[in-house]
Amino acid sequence: MRRFLLPLILVSCAFAQDPKFNHVQWKLTLEPASAALGATVLGRLEATVDPEWHMYSLTTPPGPIPTTIVSKESPAVEKFTIFEPPAVRKFDPSFNTDTETYEGSQVFFARIELKKDLQLGPVTISFVPRYQTCSGTQCIPPRTRVVSAELNIVASAPAAPINIPAGYIEAKQEARKAVATAGVAPDGGLGGFLVLAFGFGLAAIFTPCVFPMIPITMSYFVGQRGGLRQAVVFCLGIIILSSGLGLVLTLALGPAGVVEIGSNVWVNGFIALIFFAFGLSLLGAFEITMPSGLLTKLNAASGQGGFVGTLLMGLTFALASFACVGPFMGTLLAASVGADKLRPVLGMFVFSTGFALPFFLLALFPNYLAKLPRSGDWLARVKVVMGFLVLAWMLKYLYSLDAVLQTGFLTRERFLAAWVVLIAMAGFYLLGFVRLPGISRDAELGVVRLLIGILLVAFGLSLVPGMFGSKLGEIEAYIPPAAGDQSWVENDLAGAFAQAKAQGKTVLVNFTGYACTNCHWMKANMFTKPEIAPVMKNMVLVDLYTDGTDAVSVANQKLEEDTFKTVAIPFYVLYDANQNVLATFPKGLTRDPNEYLAFLNTRPEAAATSVAGLAGEPFKTLEGRAFSTAEWKGKVVVLNYWATWCVPCRSEIPEFNKIHDELGAQGVEVVGISMDEDGAAAVKPYLAKNRMDYTIGLGSGAIDTLPITVVLDRKGNTVERFGELATPAQIRAAIAKAQAAG
Repeated sequence: MRRFLLPLILVSCAFAQDPKFNHVQWKLTLEPASAALGATVLGRLEATVDPEWHMYSLTTPPGPIPTTIVSKESPAVEKFTIFEPPAVRKFDPSFNTDTETYEGSQVFFARIELKKDLQLGPVTISFVPRYQTCSGTQCIPPRTRVVSAELNIVASAPAAPINIPAGYIEAKQEARKAVATAGVAPDGGLGGFLVLAFGFGLAAIFTPCVFPMIPITMSYFVGQRGGLRQAVVFCLGIIILSSGLGLVLTLALGPAGVVEIGSNVWVNGFIALIFFAFGLSLLGAFEITMPSGLLTKLNAASGQGGFVGTLLMGLTFALASFACVGPFMGTLLAASVGADKLRPVLGMFVFSTGFALPFFLLALFPNYLAKLPRSGDWLARVKVVMGFLVLAWMLKYLYSLDAVLQTGFLTRERFLAAWVVLIAMAGFYLLGFVRLPGISRDAELGVVRLLIGILLVAFGLSLVPGMFGSKLGEIEAYIPPAAGDQSWVENDLAGAFAQAKAQGKTVLVNFTGYACTNCHWMKANMFTKPEIAPVMKNMVLVDLYTDGTDAVSVANQKLEEDTFKTVAIPFYVLYDANQNVLATFPKGLTRDPNEYLAFLNTRPEAAATSVAGLAGEPFKTLEGRAFSTAEWKGKVVVLNYWATWCVPCRSEIPEFNKIHDELGAQGVEVVGISMDEDGAAAVKPYLAKNRMDYTIGLGSGAIDTLPITVVLDRKGNTVERFGELATPAQIRAAIAKAQAAG
């Protein structure tokens, strides 16, 4: 799944253009220079490796990262085959296996079959090599280059012989399609992508604007017949609308369009209208029925009615969920950029299937309820209570509409006043004070009805303090926020940077939304925590709204998507005063203050010590927990960036084991940060076979060269930084210097 994470790929491509880290020069020539339609031509890919450096062959055994050569998408190429020259094969003790390497000048051949339906004239053919280089003291992570040559297509040309020199072998690379974007490495397998899509669908169930819909969905199915078919139709409504709207909006507007629908005024207005009609119907004002002629046809086709209503409920539910589900879908679709055209279709279908699956099971539940022994008028009472709750939930969508339009009509006070009345009315109904269907005048007030009625009234009254500015905890995600915090700059990133420059502060950017429930929850519940608020007080805070109808929101959304390759909100970015990114917090909503605090505690000094912030803190353990060097404050920290494929890195490990064993009791902490693209999947098998006694974590982002070792004193200040293989004497001297610093 790593290879469709566009940020890492794009960062790698950016560094590939820096000649300082490109130790291989590539050149492509085509033979012959002119060819007929459908002909076969020979491409010569010349690679010149810098002295004292080497790269690995296309078929090297597992261990180092092999070279790959793929074709950049071209209308001229039907298919191609790569042939590699003989490589130097020898045992490498660092990998405990034979490896195949190239040094000096090498020539790879590409047998290129042209298409038969080309236009005459010049065409450009390009290849994208991806390769890792190492010297005796350093390894450079994989780089990608694009090499091109021009071929002239003529009506007729003599066929040229294709001669592959003796000793060359066909490179059995993994089957890959041509990539459409320069410098983008081939993306990962379809299976991993679909697993991720399905996981996103299941995870979306637990978002704030989806999970509360579960009881509303149950109330709709109370009394319905045809449980299995009803369930299938309901889920089809979710799948059809989620997949259809997601794909249409992405094609029309890009991945951000999926997020926009969650804050669209027409969508929120439509949802509110539907909920208003459902609420009144549940209260007994009228019955929602289809036209008799259409209903007769449906009955004749299915044997029983209600399926169109169920489909409509599924469609409405999918629309209602976009405010929270949109970021999942947008991020998923952004990950499929540059892949084959079928991937977004399959991804959205699998996503919406995962999203609908729990509701398929849920839709069956009322069918079992209907088979239970009758218990008087309890079903009618459930419908009436749910009618009040549906009307209350309708206000959430009215508020989203009001917030995006910024009319200011549905204030926090008015919103909560309506909630207090509607929820308390549901309680008073159960207690017998409100006369509606389901409770007769002489009905006995049972214990269960009494307790539920009391709970509803108490809950309604507990919202009253929120009208006067008090925080309401989890409920804050769904209601208008309290009066705005004046410490937040709104939609003025340039002004925030100017303020940070003048005050010497960091900048916390909050990509947020007017109708974003997770955003509201974070502001009300996370930012106000006693361990979080003091840290944020020393920052310049800026809100960048991305879901409004104005040009500013459009610009903010484009900034997020172009810079960070995501459209999810909330999305948090920490900058220094010079506009350098120190860290991002892509998770959005978190309930772990320590996790968010670790993000906030990223400092410019820490970023400077850890390879210019490219693999900056917080790191992650092999199990996924975030951590930072701040956990060892008061200790001398030896921070080593390494990778399983890095030969010099492996040679350093025995010395770090000795330092851990000999100096650990003296307050010296050795921390190894793996920069493997596969993360824990690559590190865990390596650790199973190789001794590494010290703390091992995972870094993120790109890095120029490995190994890198940073020695920090007890206050977290950098004492020494080694940008290549360091001798044991050098490392121990730096440790002694850090210990002496106090």
